[in-house]
Amino acid sequence: MTRTLTAVLAAVMACAVVVAPAAAEGDGAVVRTDKGAVKGTVTDAYRTFGAIPFAAPPVGENRWRDPQPVTPWREVRDATKPAPVCVQNSQLGLPASDVEDCLYLNVTTPAARSAKPRPVMVWIHGGGFTAGAASQYDARWLATKNDAVIVTVNYRLGVFGFFGHPGLAGSGTFGLADQQAALKWVQRNARAFGGNPRNVTIFGESAGGLSVCAQLASPRAAGLFAKAIIQSGPCGLTFPSSAPEQFTGVWRPRADVEKQGVGTLGCADLACLRAQPVTRLLTVHDQFASPAYDTAVLPVDPVVAQRTGRMHPVPTLVGTTHDEMTLFAPLLWPQPVPEAGYRDLLAAIFGPRHVDSIAARYPVNGNDDARDEIARVLTDKSWSCPSQVARRELGRHARVSGYEFADQDVPLIFPLPPFPDYQAYHGSELVMLFEFPGVTLSPAQRAVSDYMIAAWGRFARTGDPGWRAEVQSLAPGAIGGTDFARDHRCGFWSSIL
Repeated sequence: MTRTLTAVLAAVMACAVVVAPAAAEGDGAVVRTDKGAVKGTVTDAYRTFGAIPFAAPPVGENRWRDPQPVTPWREVRDATKPAPVCVQNSQLGLPASDVEDCLYLNVTTPAARSAKPRPVMVWIHGGGFTAGAASQYDARWLATKNDAVIVTVNYRLGVFGFFGHPGLAGSGTFGLADQQAALKWVQRNARAFGGNPRNVTIFGESAGGLSVCAQLASPRAAGLFAKAIIQSGPCGLTFPSSAPEQFTGVWRPRADVEKQGVGTLGCADLACLRAQPVTRLLTVHDQFASPAYDTAVLPVDPVVAQRTGRMHPVPTLVGTTHDEMTLFAPLLWPQPVPEAGYRDLLAAIFGPRHVDSIAARYPVNGNDDARDEIARVLTDKSWSCPSQVARRELGRHARVSGYEFADQDVPLIFPLPPFPDYQAYHGSELVMLFEFPGVTLSPAQRAVSDYMIAAWGRFARTGDPGWRAEVQSLAPGAIGGTDFARDHRCGFWSSIL
């Protein structure tokens, strides 16, 4: 079930539409980076620069090698098109990509010049570590409404980013190393785009949120950012495994990842694997979706690092959506689950000894489809309560704020099958921060969007999103504090598992 859920995570988070920048040009279109000049697009409101390389192409001998320096260029480089999509399989109707040369980033800034450097926000996309792309996220709202520089980054995915093999330096962490290379690029080049390299916030959702967690735990990321936002990607996120009462975390020991890589595609050594075409590697792409610890990039399991205080002590905002698992329930169980089978399903996931206590706290609602109950159970167990733990443990060493996106009528941004009620599903807060083509927000939802964009920007400037509540609920007409732990029964979950 873990691999299935990972694939589902990757599929649904890869379903945004690439947004090309507008075509106008004007002052500020050319910016000189440390490797050469780039020419982007300028409108009255914003500037955009796409497909700026932050590492050498990870091809040939650079496949499964930590990111290498970019070769400088002399001519002005065209930056009017967004970064390409890294290699990935087709997901939910989206086309696959075979582009291995993909270590590029995009920059969006306000058009007007600023008397002082702006805060920088670096977005790490989601997609289950096997899918997604920087260019799927239109950052103009965040840039223009917050007077900030927004950078969206690519990183290697799946078999290209998290593959391991005995004797291979960097096993299981190439994608995380790519993120750090992008953050180093920001340190060197933020001022050229009007940004402040001393005030960098990393933020990401789903696998992007988990990546933020990993960077908080990585000694190599020291000094690369000053604040962090984890959206629906707590360090302790777990998925049900094939055995009752067994839940699998995201992170794996390096030895396990390396063992998994032995014999891949029938190859006896790395030379054979490096000679394989992208199309063959894509057949095993989704099997490598777990960053490795016991590595130079990630010496300690982030769950342990968080619990023992071995995280960078920076202000952190940690949040989730109210109904995370409603996105995955109809994908994991395509057909309705009769309520008569609810207890059997609980037993299969949690073991028979916990069925009575769970069913008592999560009773069926009479619609003869138990998938919504299972979604609520797994939302609390796997997503909400690990986020509450993250706030508590991180809060011992740094300032931590919390939020919960709770709009029950938020528009769908993914092509999903029928389901009783998606509510505030996993990824639904993204429509409040980024502009998605074809998605229309009501006036009340637009007010929530404006509130969230301002809060994220305020946090990037000051480390304070602007509320005093431990967890702020974000929904139309209902912005305010919430008793998060009680709502998601975190005391109960900590007592039984």
